[in-house]
Amino acid sequence: MADTIEIKGMRFYANHGCFAEEQAIGTNFKVDLTMKTDTSRAQLSDSIADTVNYLSVYQVVKREMSQPSHLLEHVAGRINCSVLMEFPDVESVTTKVCKLNPPLGGQIEWVSVEVTSDRK
Repeated sequence: MADTIEIKGMRFYANHGCFAEEQAIGTNFKVDLTMKTDTSRAQLSDSIADTVNYLSVYQVVKREMSQPSHLLEHVAGRINCSVLMEFPDVESVTTKVCKLNPPLGGQIEWVSVEVTSDRK
């Protein structure tokens, strides 16, 4: 059985992008994360020790967002890899990284990449 845990709307200022200005100046990003895991133990115990600790997952996302990358695909893939490595009870993870107000020569709210990774 796989239940769903979501952490939505995490906001970061980071230096991801292909342009030198993006790498130097940075911009705002939003990250949504969805994890599939079995929460049945936590449902019975009411103990954080029996589930995925949201704060710990947030810290992983924050750490990965602080490492500059050229591509959103790379950032999302790195986040997924770290979550699966550091949280063995997570069966799959989907990360959506949105770059807010991207410098594409027009008025654009955001661009985003969503990557799903499964434990193999």
